[in-house]
Amino acid sequence: MRIAFFGSGEFGIPTYRSLKVDGHEIVLVVSQPPRPAGRGREVQPTPLAAHAMGDGARVLTPADVNAPEVLAALREARADLAYVVAFGQKVGAAVRESFPVGIVNLHGSLLPAYRGAAPVQWAVIRGEPRTGVTVFRLVEEMDAGPILAQRETAIGEDETADELHDRLARIGCDCVRAALERLARRPDDAGDPQDASRATRARKLTKADGVVDFARPAEVVARRVNGLWSWPGAGCRFRSADGTRDEAVVLARARFDPAGRHAGAAMPGTIGETLTVATGRGAIELLEIKPAGGRVMDWQSFVNGRHVRPGDRFIGAEGGPRD
Repeated sequence: MRIAFFGSGEFGIPTYRSLKVDGHEIVLVVSQPPRPAGRGREVQPTPLAAHAMGDGARVLTPADVNAPEVLAALREARADLAYVVAFGQKVGAAVRESFPVGIVNLHGSLLPAYRGAAPVQWAVIRGEPRTGVTVFRLVEEMDAGPILAQRETAIGEDETADELHDRLARIGCDCVRAALERLARRPDDAGDPQDASRATRARKLTKADGVVDFARPAEVVARRVNGLWSWPGAGCRFRSADGTRDEAVVLARARFDPAGRHAGAAMPGTIGETLTVATGRGAIELLEIKPAGGRVMDWQSFVNGRHVRPGDRFIGAEGGPRD
C-alpha cells in the first residue's frame, strides 16, 4: 500500500521500519514541529521526523495537521491508507476522510483499556499483569474506534515503563502487519467495535506526578517507581541518620519484597538492616537509583558510595498524587 505516516515519538520508529521491509511505500511523513530539547534546549525535530528525514522521506511538520495546506498535501500524495502512531495532534474529520482505505492508529494498550496519553505508564503503575497493543480505525472519540488487530504480552515483575514502551513498539510491528493484511483482503472492513462499558482512562502524566509516598503499601510504591521511570520519575530525598547527607534522588527501579523483611519499621522510608526500604505496609527492594545531576546506578553502588546504613531514610511526599 501507499501509506501516509503520522508520528512523532520513538514509539513509531519500529513500525516505520517494518512497513518498508514489508514492501509498503511511505509516501509522506507528518510529524510535530521541531521543538527545544536536551540540556542545551536546541530546536530539534521529533525522533520520528529525524529518522524519516535520515531515510530520505518527505516530511511535513505542521503546527496544525488539519490546516488546508496540509490537507492539500495529503491529497496530492495519493496515499491508500494513513497510519497514526504517537503523533500528538488531534486528526480531524477532513483528514480522516482523505484516504480510500481509511486511517488507522497503533495504541499501547489492549483497548478499550487505558484509552489516553499514557497507557504504558498506567498499566505498570496499576499493577496490570498483562498489556499489549491495538490497531484500530481512527474516529472522533479518542482511542474509541473499531479494532483491527491486537497483540498481548506479560509485564515483567520489575519492568519499567521505558522498557515496556520499547517492547510494545516492537510488538506493534506484528500487530500492524496483521491489521494491514486484514485490510488488504477487505479494504472496507469496518473492524470490531470496542465495548465502551469496559473502557478505562490513562491520563497524561505531569511533573506533579513525579513523587513517591512511602506511606502506601509496598506493592503500590514499587509499581509507582517502575511506572514513572524515566519521566517524570519517582522523586524523593535521601537523608542519612547522622545528618551528613541530604540529596535529591529519583528511584529508577524497585521490587516488592514479599518476605516483608522490614515489617517492624516505625517510619515509612526508613532503610532497614537488609537495606530494604520500609513502606506503610511491607518493604521494597531498591534496584536502581539516580542521584540529582548524576547517572542511573545500581542500588549497591549507591549504598557503597554514600555509606548507606540502617536508619538512613528516604523522604517522600506524603499524600502525593494517587493512581
